[in-house]
Amino acid sequence: MELTFGQYELIYNSFSFGVATFFAATLYFWLGLSQVAKEYKTAVIITGLVTFIAGYHYWRIFGSWGDAYEAVNGTVTATGVAFNVAYRYVDWLLTVPLLLIELILVMGLSKSETVRKSVSLGGAAALMIILGYPGEVSGGIDGTRMLWGVLSMIPFLYIVYNLFVGLSDSINSQPAEVRGLVSAARWIVVLSWTFYPVVYFLPFAVPMDGGTAKAVIEVGYTAADIIAKAAFGVLIFTIAVRKSRGAA
Repeated sequence: MELTFGQYELIYNSFSFGVATFFAATLYFWLGLSQVAKEYKTAVIITGLVTFIAGYHYWRIFGSWGDAYEAVNGTVTATGVAFNVAYRYVDWLLTVPLLLIELILVMGLSKSETVRKSVSLGGAAALMIILGYPGEVSGGIDGTRMLWGVLSMIPFLYIVYNLFVGLSDSINSQPAEVRGLVSAARWIVVLSWTFYPVVYFLPFAVPMDGGTAKAVIEVGYTAADIIAKAAFGVLIFTIAVRKSRGAA
């Protein structure tokens, strides 16, 4: 696969931006714990944990990218060291279920419903990531990638259904001052997660050379991660703070 210098730099800088964003978000969430009531602290701790895990994996991804390619005098050459795409999927396997759990926790549902929704939605999220991985590492834009991508959409649609149908009554019963934010958090999950399959399948719909496809996939996934984890986390933190003030 040949990369232009511009493609290399775009991917390099997006990974760097991801590292900075996720570690900064972690500090913001954890240093703000004093503003949150006891019953919502776990949600905020998990929010910071998600961005910390993402920051660590983006640091490893960033390093792996630097090991895999060398840019000298505007020319990019492969070093022979493989770029490790597994870091991204390990990150998703850990963080994607936690994203749903932090939303459920901040909603303040009953203990039984919290456990039931966390297990069902978190399990579906993990299955979605596991099914998408074989297609991502298949090494090409081919039938293998398509098959596993389609299979991973099944748990994704289950999650979407539960967010808009299974949790609709619980969202509508939230306090008025946070109801709109909880609904917005649900929309951020769905819209940002929809971006992942768009990036995954886009090379099938739009002819691209290897370097262009790589740039679209890596930069696209990074943008989706920042929205789904850091921006979503800000909403979760804001909900927790507002509910804490209402309970005071």
